[in-house]
Amino acid sequence: MGYLLVVTFIQAFSFSLIGEYLAGHVDSYFAVLVRVLLAGLVFLPLTRWRQVEPRFMRSMLLIGALQFGITYVCLYLSFRVLTVPEVLLFTILTPLHVTLIEDALNRRFNPWALLAALVAVAGAAIIRFDRISPDFFMGFLLLQLANFTYAAGQVLYKHLVARYPSDLPHYRRFGYFYLGALLVVLPAFLLFGNTQHLPQTSVQWGVLGFLGLCSTALGLYWWNKGACLVSGGTLAVMNNLHVPIGLLLNLLIWNQHEPLGRLFIGGLIILASLWISRLGNGRAALLGQRGAQ
Repeated sequence: MGYLLVVTFIQAFSFSLIGEYLAGHVDSYFAVLVRVLLAGLVFLPLTRWRQVEPRFMRSMLLIGALQFGITYVCLYLSFRVLTVPEVLLFTILTPLHVTLIEDALNRRFNPWALLAALVAVAGAAIIRFDRISPDFFMGFLLLQLANFTYAAGQVLYKHLVARYPSDLPHYRRFGYFYLGALLVVLPAFLLFGNTQHLPQTSVQWGVLGFLGLCSTALGLYWWNKGACLVSGGTLAVMNNLHVPIGLLLNLLIWNQHEPLGRLFIGGLIILASLWISRLGNGRAALLGQRGAQ
């Protein structure tokens, strides 16, 4: 879970950076394209191109297109009509997407995982449910598409790695992910990008550099690697932990006036959902042992 916790802080910080320095100033498609290119420069030289199953490569292209390409195009577009807290609020449904996709792939219904995800959603909803902007509906739809593709990407990666085990380290087979993302992001920029809104300041370029190298390269790699080490229920819950952390960082650094009482209560509820997920896993393991006896 250590990988997921580190990335959670990176993601939480990234939301504020996007909202404060890029949204409304830098073309969304260009920002996403720069992130993919920088991440690709990190991982493609490390990627093994031979002795890797062709189906694994093709699947990684799809996962990259979903989890980054479509997800982050929709995310950046949502910042045009939503504030940082509103974006964080509307990402609370990601755990439900994770749980439902995970259970659909496993052809089972896990009530503990679903309960943990619902509790996490409730905790995040308590934190902020006011001051929704008039254009929230379009932003909400964009973020639900982003939630679904982000959830699908991480769940599919977890199953893909299990299906195609390898002695190679994860990073040796992760470069295909960014190629898949590029297949979505590059055409989107060429078709819809606005070259009149490129970065104008060193701060904007610096933010793009941080997002590309830390959030996109290391962040997505660590997140997907961490997803392979936890249960589906825990993964669903961890997708929501960035909400209280993101709001807290936004409050402390950019002085946004958020309700601290609800932030504290919602954060505790999300942490409780992690306990529910672990409790469910423990009971499932206990039942499995009894069944084996």
